[in-house]
Amino acid sequence: MKISLLGAGAWGTALSIAFAGKHELTLWSREEDVAADLVATRENHRFFPGYKLPDSIAVSTDFEAAVARAELLIVATPIAGLRPTVERLKSIGCTLPVLWVCKGFEAGSGKLPHQVVAEVLGQQALCGALSGPSFAEEVAAGQPTAVALAANDPAFAREAARQLHTARLRIYANDDLVGVEVGGAVKNVLAIATGVCDGLGLGLNSRAALMTRGLAEIARLGLALGADRQTFMGLAGMGDLILTCTGDLSRNRRVGLALAQNKSLPQILEELGHVAEGVYTAREVDRLSSQLNVDMPISAAVAAVLDGRLNAAQAVEQLMARDPKEELA
Repeated sequence: MKISLLGAGAWGTALSIAFAGKHELTLWSREEDVAADLVATRENHRFFPGYKLPDSIAVSTDFEAAVARAELLIVATPIAGLRPTVERLKSIGCTLPVLWVCKGFEAGSGKLPHQVVAEVLGQQALCGALSGPSFAEEVAAGQPTAVALAANDPAFAREAARQLHTARLRIYANDDLVGVEVGGAVKNVLAIATGVCDGLGLGLNSRAALMTRGLAEIARLGLALGADRQTFMGLAGMGDLILTCTGDLSRNRRVGLALAQNKSLPQILEELGHVAEGVYTAREVDRLSSQLNVDMPISAAVAAVLDGRLNAAQAVEQLMARDPKEELA
């Protein structure tokens, strides 16, 4: 299959490497310097150092040319870049199927990625999300990984999963696009909370409780948005939550660890040097849960810390002071 990856950040580069042995690939970059570096050295020193791009992968800064040579497009930008990218696709009349790997709710609109794509390209656009417990570094290194591929058309999800499946990247088809996206979005907020928990030295009991109650929050919001509860027991729910909350490669977890040290958010993001989607998603989740009357106290506490309304220790105290309730109510 001919695949063009739109975005040469960590994920675009990692997936290019992962799919290189099976597909004809083009990696598109909007940054001229990144593309030049990839062509000259076959390495993305700016966004993903340490991993060589196979010679078979074409690198381009020509958006229309990259799209024209593809049968499938994978948008590998942060969620802030999703709308501009699909708007460019619309402007050139592209009707190719589109997948994305970004996770979160669009800042300002509160829309999930599939809602953004449908708004721009229309409800008829064949599209879906690739999501699950996966760090780009391990995917590029060929470490065994399993993820879910959910789409607005179940037949397309199954066929795309079959085509993209490799010996090291196991892909499971899923027909619950809302659930897969909600799981991928909210787990980043909970990874910040877990980082705070670990940074304050609250212990393993606290971490386990926080992750379990966090999964309940994910499910509550997902169900309110029309998702299938079973999805949250799978790769895009529990699987992604476990990885992002406990893995040291998690940017969102690192944000939480830094918040526990009372570092300012601007300082944290500058030191991180990459996008941590949970920072922006937390505010949208807090706003959306209030609109839908969905109880999400952990997510609300994270939003309060990020906005400076509480510090990390105060957020923990507030959560522990809540009245007791039935676990599964």
